[in-house]
This record gives sequence, structure tokens and C-alpha cells, in this order.
Amino acid sequence: MLPIIYLWKYGEGMNKKLFTMTIITLVIGFMLAVQFQTVKKPKVRDTRDTWELKQALLKEKETELKLLSDIRSSSQKVDEYKSESTQTKEELLQETTAELKDEIGLTEKNGYGIVINVQPVSPDLLMGEEQGSISADLLKRLINELNMYGAKELSIAEHRYINTSVIRDINGETKMNGYPVNNLPLTIKVIASDENSAEQLYNRMKVSQSADDFFMDNLLLDVKKPQQKITIPAYEDNILIRYMKPAGDEEGGGA
Repeated sequence: MLPIIYLWKYGEGMNKKLFTMTIITLVIGFMLAVQFQTVKKPKVRDTRDTWELKQALLKEKETELKLLSDIRSSSQKVDEYKSESTQTKEELLQETTAELKDEIGLTEKNGYGIVINVQPVSPDLLMGEEQGSISADLLKRLINELNMYGAKELSIAEHRYINTSVIRDINGETKMNGYPVNNLPLTIKVIASDENSAEQLYNRMKVSQSADDFFMDNLLLDVKKPQQKITIPAYEDNILIRYMKPAGDEEGGGA
């Protein structure tokens, strides 16, 4: 716009036809530049095949069904709180509390799943290099991959991993929720939703990217075959609630 303003200011001293052609040329040049930039950055294409798209669609449908089920369950509880007697409300409250404890990881879980052992590579393969150690980033990438492939519950070195768990490096030692998790061999237990999901999780982890990442750090991922009963302990620490407070009568906390 600055060249156009400049020409407009001094256009009176120019030939009228030349001035008009100059303005038209600038406008056309600007439009061509915008079009060139648009063509230069093509849209990223989805390269997934039909099977992968079907799997993604199925997963989204399962998520939708779970959300609808949760909504119906919550609505039913609200109706029961409103209509039942005081004694029934107390029982319902205890039932809701137990469900919430189970959902956030405060109860022991059993189910179909797999066990992964992290161990050092054979001394013959080290070729003079130091034995590998588990970094926080490496462990977090493994957990992300497990979640992506259908893991429902996790424990690391017999410590429960939940949504608020923190894995970080503290003074050169990898810790989860304050517990050291870099001692080898390290056992990771994973529970899937059912037997078929456990089998799929096993097959995916046998050829996962994490296996290559761990091997680069002189570590091996030994993925055991699916087991019918994997036991994962309850979360043993207190869960801090920072941004929650009891609702007053005017906020919906009254009877």
C-alpha cells in the first residue's frame, strides 16, 4: 500500500495514463504474489489407507458411545438424588464415591494385559559403551505409545501410573511421583479393555517405535505374551485437589 500512497501523492505531476497503468500494475502484481503464496503451500493430505481410516472411525464411535453412556449414567444419578429418600441418597453417594475412586486409580485393578521388562542389552553388544539408563523422556514416549495402542491401566515398578502422575529427572535419577523408576530390570504392567485388545496391544508393541528408541540407548524392551490376569496396584499417595471447593446453596450445593 505504501507505493500506491506515494504515487497518489505525487500523481498530479505524472502523466495521467502512466499513473493509471502504474496503479493497475501494482494491484495485479500484489494479486499474483498472494496467489503464488497460496499455491506454494499445498494442503497436507491424509495418507492413511482404508483400514486405518476404518480403525480411526471405530475408535471415535467407541468414544462417542462411552460419552453417551456416561451422560445417561450421570443423569440417572441426578434423578435418583432428587427423588429418593435420605437413606437411599447416602447409599447412592457411597456408590458414586466408590466409582470415582475406581476411575481415578485408587483401587487395585485386574484384567487381561501384558508385561514389559526393560533390561540392558547384552554386554557383547555394548562394544565398550556404557550400560543404558532409562531417561524420563524415553519413559514418557513409551507410555504415550501404550496409551495410543489401547492401554487402560499402567504400573511402573509396582507403582500405579494415573493421569496426574509426573515423570521427571531429579538429580540425574528418573522418578515417577517421587519413586525411582530407572533401576534395571524395570517391570511395566499394562491392562487392556479385554482379551482381544490385549492381543492387539502385544502385537503392536512387538514392532513399536519405542523398541528402537530404547535400543539406541542400549536398552531392550522384552514384551511378554498377553496374560489373563494382570494385577495393577492402587495409587498409594494422596491426590491433591487445588481448584475445587464445596458449592454453596446458591451454587447448587443445597438440598
